[in-house]
Amino acid sequence: MINMVINSLVESASRLSDDVEKIADELIKEEIIENIYNPLSYAWEPHKAFIELGGGLGAKTLLLGMNPGPHGMGQMGIPFAATSIVRDLLGIKNLEVRQPKKLHPKREIRGLEWDKEEISGTRLWNILAQLYGTREEIFSNVFVVNHCPLMFFSGPTARNITPDKIPGKTIKKLIERCDQHLREVVQIMEIEEVIGVGKYAERRAKIALSNYDINIKSCWHPSPASPLANRNGGADWRENIISLLPPSTKI
Repeated sequence: MINMVINSLVESASRLSDDVEKIADELIKEEIIENIYNPLSYAWEPHKAFIELGGGLGAKTLLLGMNPGPHGMGQMGIPFAATSIVRDLLGIKNLEVRQPKKLHPKREIRGLEWDKEEISGTRLWNILAQLYGTREEIFSNVFVVNHCPLMFFSGPTARNITPDKIPGKTIKKLIERCDQHLREVVQIMEIEEVIGVGKYAERRAKIALSNYDINIKSCWHPSPASPLANRNGGADWRENIISLLPPSTKI
């Protein structure tokens, strides 16, 4: 049963990678965005390892992010990745990460050896470790997915653009494809609850899963750019997310 779940999740992610790659090419041709990175392609090996590690341990709660950050999933293919978290907590290391199709000189990719921590990732995974314990205990309670797997960069400085800030019909097609993947994950894992990390993720979950009997809510985003995440030294954010996460189910 565990292998069936993992295989189905891997196949679903692989199909998503292929489909969003084509849509990304359309966006580039339309000159809507200059550079698009698909970590499900160039960082497929660590992403697959992440699914194999945690996708089959029985979690019924899904933490849903928006899209990759340049220091996290954008480097390592793992949602809310941070270098020390991936190495020390998840134990994922020594896997190939290739290069994006079109590399921007301001946005280099060094994969699992990236030397700048993704603060959002360290905050999120550390609170999960604090609440649940080991990686196996974390994944028996929650799994983590980003709604959109692509990163978008604009201009000579490679400014990071989120999907909701991109206009046009093609981005709508991309978002709808990502909605489809979310539904597949929910069905494969028999998810009962989705916690959007931020309001955008909550909104997409409510749209994508409108015909599902699933509890959908949101926590504050742990980004260091968010005043809510930083309030009282982060204590208020920690209290917020802990109040929403499911109680520990020891394996």
